Amino acid sequence: IQGAAGQPVLLDFYADWCVSCKEFERFTFADPQVVEQLKNTLLLQADVTANSDDDKALLKRFGLFGPPGVIFFGRDGKESGRVIGYEEPEKFLKSLQVLK
Repeated sequence: IQGAAGQPVLLDFYADWCVSCKEFERFTFADPQVVEQLKNTLLLQADVTANSDDDKALLKRFGLFGPPGVIFFGRDGKESGRVIGYEEPEKFLKSLQVLK
């Protein structure tokens, strides 16, 4: 996140066994309007599929119980918002307003 150089960042916590994560990928992140809104955003994905000690520590570091969780960071590198659980494209587009 520190290397984003003034760019907004979206950090997506994902797991292969997470049904809501797959819905995010299939419906929300693939939506043309969402893709357009994120074109100038650095997209990062934290794969916590293994649920290892490192995965658990990462989730804890960001105050998450588990995926899906999407955390937004502004151009200043500070957290500007988060989405916990699945959001359909229309609702997610409203959540993206924190990146502006």
